[in-house]
Amino acid sequence: MPGARPRVVSLVPSLTEAVAASAPGLLVGATDWCTHPPGLAAARIGGTKNPDTAAVTALRPDLVIANEEENRAPDLDALRAAGLTVLVTEVRTLDQAFTELDRVLTACGLTSRPRWLDEAEAAWAAPPPPPAPRTAVVPVWRRPWMVLGRDTFAGDLLARLGVVNRYADHADRYPRVPLDELRAAGADLVVLPDEPYRFTADDGPEAFAPLPAALVDGRMLTWYGPSLAEAPRVLGAALAEAGR
Repeated sequence: MPGARPRVVSLVPSLTEAVAASAPGLLVGATDWCTHPPGLAAARIGGTKNPDTAAVTALRPDLVIANEEENRAPDLDALRAAGLTVLVTEVRTLDQAFTELDRVLTACGLTSRPRWLDEAEAAWAAPPPPPAPRTAVVPVWRRPWMVLGRDTFAGDLLARLGVVNRYADHADRYPRVPLDELRAAGADLVVLPDEPYRFTADDGPEAFAPLPAALVDGRMLTWYGPSLAEAPRVLGAALAEAGR
């Protein structure tokens, strides 16, 4: 009916938070990994890599929002085959993130830009100045070791904060690299986020000692949503602290 609010299912934690913060009540479904905002009142429909497509279809959404990296093509094809509209985003840089966020929120029926998105763009227009350029290895998994490679959103954020990803020119986006090669890569910093693998002070830094380690909030480094407004400050402080 005219003026009806769309029913939205999100298969991407970042986009779940973005929609929930911008238009509360639109989301009728979200993945088990959609942890923000806390207490979100939406049906849980499985993981990002293994959503229950039948459960999504049963929610009768007007729109399903997805991401080409987070979600698998066969699942998205199954949702389309069920007659659902699926919007697939691609986010490999900060600029892409802002463009895609505008596209998603417009598709959700928003007619004005949320304040947090303006604040995020302003924050990244003038991020904290880095103390000095540094080269880093950025593991995202252990057993086996996997690191950030080429064309990643997290790598772009780090570059804007003065940290050059040692594997930014690798042929793969998330290459598997043996630990001895990582240790010999010539980096002067290791950046360890707490997701997707939960690196901690007791799990990760010891593998690279005596290389300085920056333990960073994975949501600040990898999510494109409201967290972008504070990410430059939070990440900048963690990077500056490493090696002091």
